[in-house]
Amino acid sequence: MSIWWQWLVLWLVAATVMVFGWQWQRRLTNAGIVDVLWAMGVGVGAVFMALTGSGAPVTRAALALLGGAWGMRLARHLWKRVRGEPEDGRYRHLREHWKGVQWKFFAFFQFQALLIVLFARPFAAVAHNPEASPAWLCAGAAIWLLGVVGESIADGQLARFRANPANKGRTCRQGLWHYSRHPNYFFEWLHWFAYVCLAVGSPFFWLAWSGPLVMYVFLRWISGVPYTEAQALRSRGDEYRDYQRSTPMLIPWFPRRSEQ
Repeated sequence: MSIWWQWLVLWLVAATVMVFGWQWQRRLTNAGIVDVLWAMGVGVGAVFMALTGSGAPVTRAALALLGGAWGMRLARHLWKRVRGEPEDGRYRHLREHWKGVQWKFFAFFQFQALLIVLFARPFAAVAHNPEASPAWLCAGAAIWLLGVVGESIADGQLARFRANPANKGRTCRQGLWHYSRHPNYFFEWLHWFAYVCLAVGSPFFWLAWSGPLVMYVFLRWISGVPYTEAQALRSRGDEYRDYQRSTPMLIPWFPRRSEQ
């Protein structure tokens, strides 16, 4: 199957699923389901691209395994939060800003369907890679493992911190969160370099770079850090401002000064 047909089919499926997701949030007043569906959609996209691509079988198998496992892990983690907690503050703020107008939420969910296709572009490069270099496959697997394990650790540390009622209204500065305000985002971004390695030798190799580049832009300036930190400032105020002054934003490093 050609790349264009792969993208078209993936978009049609994603757009249909997002309709059901929009109806779910309308019924339960919780737009956080869109994050679950996005992660699941990108993971399914990796498997679909691998199954319908024309590249080397070993390379496509690695794509299906790594991309699918990443998407399912993230979707499962996000679902546990959506199912067990009230609507995320970012979406509550958006709901207030839009005054609950549902056609805006519908457009938002459909935009996420387009983003699934956008983030599946690196998978297309891998799926049509005729080469299966053992060295690049090992490098990709190593980067993937570092990214996914690091993100899982960061997610777990934050979940345990938030589960303690004594930490309500406080900022997590434990573990990886001592060295980065968004270690989960950092490892999420890092993981996308795995597909660059898997795509070495592909005629569409340049597409693989859209993963880390687009993800960094979204995390840094669009939907990641800006929304998360705006909500943190609304809920935690000066305590979070101190965290901003002392702790690197994305790439982990030592705090710039002693924490209060």
